[in-house]
Amino acid sequence: MAETPDKAIEIRPVEPEDWPDFTEIMQQPGVIAGTLQLPFRGLAFQRKRLETNDPARVHLGAVIEGKLIGTIGLDRPTALRRAHVGSFGMCVHDAYQGRGVGSALLAALLDLTDKWLNIRRMELTVYADNARAIGLYEKHGFVREGLCRDFAYRDGAYVDALAMARIRGG
Repeated sequence: MAETPDKAIEIRPVEPEDWPDFTEIMQQPGVIAGTLQLPFRGLAFQRKRLETNDPARVHLGAVIEGKLIGTIGLDRPTALRRAHVGSFGMCVHDAYQGRGVGSALLAALLDLTDKWLNIRRMELTVYADNARAIGLYEKHGFVREGLCRDFAYRDGAYVDALAMARIRGG
């Protein structure tokens, strides 16, 4: 169990019953700005999202004192020749950012991909202006591979993203 400066962080699977906390996370302004999530997604949408989650998909949560405060989900390509690749999306409740939650989630996922799933290449895209997230990924061995110009539309403007990857043993 990881620890923030003030509380222990438990990492566990996200369950359908987590939908109220999950919805709260997804409604945070920082989460919306740092991900591809849209604002104004209601309780029913997020509840169905968790209830219909593919059981083969890894979806981990960070919990402090019984409250889900962050998640990370692993995605795998369907192309057989990319069976060694994984990508992920992560978000942390605005009130808990900068306290080690993202690092604990990422460390748990990388442990799983390295030791249990035999994933050699982990890749991601991150908004180029998200310095905190870029620093977190670099701390965990990810390197910048390229710039994706006008990657997404956010708050009335196009934003660039960085392509980053970590190759186990590379």
